[in-house]
Amino acid sequence: MRTHLVTGGCGFVGRNMVKRLDAQGARVLFIDDLSVGTHPDTWLGQRLRFEHKNLRIYGEDERLIFLQADLRDVLRELNKDPEWFRKAYGQDLVQFDDIFHFAAIVGGRSKIDGDPMLVAQDLSIDAEMFLYVCRNKPCRFLYPSSSAAYPIDLQTESNTLQLKESDIDFKKMGEPDMTYGWSKLTGEFLAKIAAQHYGVHLTCIRPFSGYGEDQDLSYPVPAIAARAAKKENPFEVWGTGKQGRDFVHIDDVLDLTLLAMDKISDGRAINIGMGRLTSFLELIEVFTGFAGYKPTIKPLLDKPVGVHSRYCDMTWVEENLGWKAKISIEEGMRRVYEAAKRRSDN
Repeated sequence: MRTHLVTGGCGFVGRNMVKRLDAQGARVLFIDDLSVGTHPDTWLGQRLRFEHKNLRIYGEDERLIFLQADLRDVLRELNKDPEWFRKAYGQDLVQFDDIFHFAAIVGGRSKIDGDPMLVAQDLSIDAEMFLYVCRNKPCRFLYPSSSAAYPIDLQTESNTLQLKESDIDFKKMGEPDMTYGWSKLTGEFLAKIAAQHYGVHLTCIRPFSGYGEDQDLSYPVPAIAARAAKKENPFEVWGTGKQGRDFVHIDDVLDLTLLAMDKISDGRAINIGMGRLTSFLELIEVFTGFAGYKPTIKPLLDKPVGVHSRYCDMTWVEENLGWKAKISIEEGMRRVYEAAKRRSDN
């Protein structure tokens, strides 16, 4: 049986990956300190079988193992002693087939702009993770970077471009988006070193604006859907609402992630998106259309908005991996709206 590690396994992307790996019949250790993530009792859909200290094991075949801890503390122990899991918890977790490293200080625009030094802790999380990976050589390692790593001067109102993978060039740098962008860009550099100097099978992804039915309301898509379900009027939007993003459904994100891990091992970073720019005003129009009303728009010009436009060029992925997103904006947003409507009705 394959054994995988998912860090940040109770966050939005992490828990969706845990459920995907569970459906494949894998054994999964997932670690999260629950500072942002959601406790697995609420979403895992498996019965608790065993509990020891801060470790919980779920499912009839006991394949799902949750450790509530700060990942950095765990990695420091493992970097000193690879047998630490066995000694501390009696679990045979010495070597992993795949490691999916989703642990990060994340949040919406208010956190990225409002507390940039808190977000900069991602540097310490990644440093410990890369040290562990280079020492212990899992079969495959996924490093999720971010579209925030792209230079912000390519994402202005007067310079709106589809962002290509080649727009990040370590020999000719632009400025990424705040400390979050800098930390992810540093992670990409470490990924190249891990692949080229240590021989780690490494895949790096740059997801754009991922969304889904179970995403936290601190993110714009589910928040706007929930407000539309309640028929908010006037409808508030941060900034003018003309700023746009490349929204891609979580199911497509996971599909391409797993495909890329099969095909890419040299630390190359690839985009994950639709290749389509959608403004927040357009998003509001979609959701209020589902709700059957047309509100007055109220711009909140004092709120943080980030870059003006951020969307990707998917040419490399389409030509080299033969992949295109399956879930249209309309279908994906309807799924999110229906989920928001059910919560609103309960």
